Amino acid sequence: MDIIKTIEELHEMLVSKKITSSELVKESVKRAKEINKVCNAFVTILDDAKGGEVTDSLISGIPYGIKDNYSTKGILSTGSSNTLKDYVPFFSATAVLNLEKKGAIPVGKTTMDEFGMGGTGTTCHTGVVRNPWDPKRMCAGSSSGSAASVAAGVFPYALGSDTGDSIRKPAAFCGIVGYKPTYGMISRYGLFPFASSLDHCGCLTRCVKDAAIVVDAMKGIDKYDQTSWDSSNINLTSSLNGLVKGKKLFYIKEIANIENYPNASDELKEHLENFKKTLDILKDLGVTVHEVSVDQTLLNAIPSVYVCLSCAEATSNMSNLTGIIFGPRGKGNGVMSMMEDHRTNGFSPLIKRRFVIGSYILQKENQEKYFVNAQRVRRLIVNKMKELFKEYDGLILPVSTGVAPYLDGSKGNDTVNDDNTSVLEEHLQIGNFGGFPSITIPNGFINNLPVGINITGNCYDDANILNIAYALESAMPYKNQIAKMEVNNE
Repeated sequence: MDIIKTIEELHEMLVSKKITSSELVKESVKRAKEINKVCNAFVTILDDAKGGEVTDSLISGIPYGIKDNYSTKGILSTGSSNTLKDYVPFFSATAVLNLEKKGAIPVGKTTMDEFGMGGTGTTCHTGVVRNPWDPKRMCAGSSSGSAASVAAGVFPYALGSDTGDSIRKPAAFCGIVGYKPTYGMISRYGLFPFASSLDHCGCLTRCVKDAAIVVDAMKGIDKYDQTSWDSSNINLTSSLNGLVKGKKLFYIKEIANIENYPNASDELKEHLENFKKTLDILKDLGVTVHEVSVDQTLLNAIPSVYVCLSCAEATSNMSNLTGIIFGPRGKGNGVMSMMEDHRTNGFSPLIKRRFVIGSYILQKENQEKYFVNAQRVRRLIVNKMKELFKEYDGLILPVSTGVAPYLDGSKGNDTVNDDNTSVLEEHLQIGNFGGFPSITIPNGFINNLPVGINITGNCYDDANILNIAYALESAMPYKNQIAKMEVNNE
């Protein structure tokens, strides 16, 4: 059964009764199990998932995946952490409820880096997530399982969360679309908090229109999330007309020009050359693209600012994970020793390092030097972007330094060997600093592995950003592509 279709195509098949929702869900569960053996994309697969009613809602009766840091009532929700390995919530996240009301059918909870604090998909309590294009490579993170499962064709979309690039980079490495809307467009109530000022809900799909459809269904103001806002006057799906003549984009030369990487590998050279070809496609569509310069010192500060703020906020947010209130009880003779045992043995080394960093940053004697200064630099970066967004519709840049790296850390001929690439790897964090809408789409292949580009715009300008991405996607042959992996569907 061929279920590798867009949401609109599947909806039409359901309406015309070429397929039933039950058949669709059954096939999706089957594929999830097969792909999980290769990619470890799921913490939980819902064997008892059943088809639903098909209505006017495009997502009704269609299966999807939920990242395991979304609270789901009655369904295991672990955040891919041993500290919550048996946690079954009594309520569902607002974003999940919004999809449920429109008839969407969840078939699994997807694997992720523990509590979203990682970019590799290697810190999940159930094991490493593998890239469906090449199981020896990573998917990036933290929305690793969502990216792998969508790329492998389990369902047309999955939910993700994005604190630094956790939707958009996995999308690039897996050859799909990753969309993080403006901060607060989707309620975060019921999303396990990592860094509250940076966390965004979003989705991973195989085409831009599907991303618009899903976020239209997820978004909305929520009394349980004071950072949410009323987006009822925004309809992302109906705004996709592909008319982009006269639009203006910019790229940052300090990030995107090969001259800045004197020791660039062949892979990086090809990646940046491919980026230039993508810009030529945009120009053919009537979009003007300009090169701008941004202070290198400011750009170099991006990774450090992210580490300071995210670790500090994570340390505060996760202080409730004591093993006393919920989660497996730690061993000890008193409350403090039980908490120490729980947190020492429950968290991965990466998480513990981040908590140590965050605690150090939040110490009274260190706050001004690290936390407050990081906030100041964040404001400088955001102000610079907002200044540019007054003149341009959006920022376009390549995602990362190339294709997905090997999981074992080995260096092959396709690995970047330049030391001056941290900003190219981390620039997507700009979208989280400012709460900007940001979307990654595939734009080619290097050595038969996908690469992507990202478009980021000003807050509340989601419809414009998605439409530019939609027009560009329509001019390239990478829509709804599936990872070339062997999966038994007989």
